[in-house]
Amino acid sequence: MPELPKLVIFDCDGVLVDSEPAATSVIIANFARHGLIMSEDEADVLFTGGTMKAVEAEARGRGADLPEDWLSEIYDEIHARLRQGVPLIDGVVEVLAALDRAGVPYCVGSNGSETKMAITLAPSGLHERLKGRLYSAHTLGVAKPDPGLFLRAAADFGVAPGDCAVIDDSPSGCMAGVRAGMRTIGYAERTDPARLIAVGADPIARSMAGVAALLGLGAQ
Repeated sequence: MPELPKLVIFDCDGVLVDSEPAATSVIIANFARHGLIMSEDEADVLFTGGTMKAVEAEARGRGADLPEDWLSEIYDEIHARLRQGVPLIDGVVEVLAALDRAGVPYCVGSNGSETKMAITLAPSGLHERLKGRLYSAHTLGVAKPDPGLFLRAAADFGVAPGDCAVIDDSPSGCMAGVRAGMRTIGYAERTDPARLIAVGADPIARSMAGVAALLGLGAQ
């Protein structure tokens, strides 16, 4: 069984909550109104794990006629959709409970805003459970694939990067974990594992039961 890490850093969207399909559908519909037609698969490959500023730049580069206040517009639309509810990733609560029993601390490192995390995590009680342990690129001013978000979390917990494990489902997040010198588990329940392997994620988990086993917690 693998040795337990001293800190586990989870991504939020696609790892804790299954929010990415909802957000992607909103972005696709918004782009269509602004003259850019894009398939769900194309949007998923281009935008999962990125920042909304990067999404805006890509869309403008592809000819979308976006208004100057597009960021405010899309955040409002995405938040409205997420408030309708998104499910937790199956098995994630059991993994968190197993980490609690093992005495292993955990936190969240996300390119999303604290507002977005509050919307998606509050209904399940995870927002309260993770209070004080949410690291947002919007708040800290550093976004994945830059490793700074994860390194800040490790420093706050007093854990060396090499003793941390990152769980992320996007190439940008896995790249950040690798660059931080952390063990990076690519979460490929929805993501093509080849995209995560290509940026150095190793090993790959296809379910939360797989994550538990790879963390040394045993099957959940």
